[in-house]
Formats: sequence, structure tokens, C-alpha cells
Amino acid sequence: MARILDKAAVQPRSSFNLARSFTIRRSPGRSRLASIRIRIPAMNARPNQVELVASVGVRGITGIAQIRFRIFRDGREIFNTIQGIESTGSEQNYIVTFQAIDRNVRSGSHVYTVTAENQTANTRADIVGPISFSGLAVKTRT
Repeated sequence: MARILDKAAVQPRSSFNLARSFTIRRSPGRSRLASIRIRIPAMNARPNQVELVASVGVRGITGIAQIRFRIFRDGREIFNTIQGIESTGSEQNYIVTFQAIDRNVRSGSHVYTVTAENQTANTRADIVGPISFSGLAVKTRT
């Protein structure tokens, strides 16, 4: 049986909204989407894992953009994935959801951040919402 050590969640945008959209930066730049703080206690917290889930509303504007989503712990990348986003003449609106697991995190306070970057030249994709990001730290059995 797992024991909950900490949990955190943010929802910087709760709905689809074209009026508040912004363009995903082109690599090597990144667009920061959300951050959470998870605390791992110093005593009796290992083995553990932090289960992270992000959902991001994206709209294709031009071409087929390849969007790389990354999750960082304390500024160090721990996870990434790529999602193709089509534009005009096809699907345009997407909700991209992904999950990552960070195992045996040391005690202390940790900031997890999710970002997006467009890796395809001459394309454009925008963040249109919603955006949510959550983390659940649990002590696991060996």
C-alpha cells in the first residue's frame, strides 16, 4: 500500500480561449506553461515516486508543428515527449495529456515545471487552454 507524501496541482487556464492564446516559442526557446512544488519529508519517505500529469490545450495555426513538451525537476529535465499538431484544413484544436513518474526523489522541496517548444521551422502552434498540471508524491514499497 502506498502512502501519500504530498500533492500539488495548478490550473493556470481553465478553458479554451482564443483571445488569451499565445504562440509556442520556437526551439531552442521554450514556453513555460505551469509549475508546482512537491515536498518530500526527510524521514521514512523512500522508496518513493512523484506521479505527474499535464494537460495542455493547443491549436495548430500553420503547417504541422512538432511540439516537444518537457518536465523539469529543479531545472533538470526528467521527461519529454513530442506531439504533432496539424493546422488549417485538418484538425486544429487538441488537448495533449501526458504522464511522467519521477522515482526515488531526495527529501526536500522540489519545483516541477512543464514547458512546450515548437521544433518545426515555418510552422506555428498556439497555447489556447486549458492548462493543468498536478503531482502526487507517494511512498512505495520495495
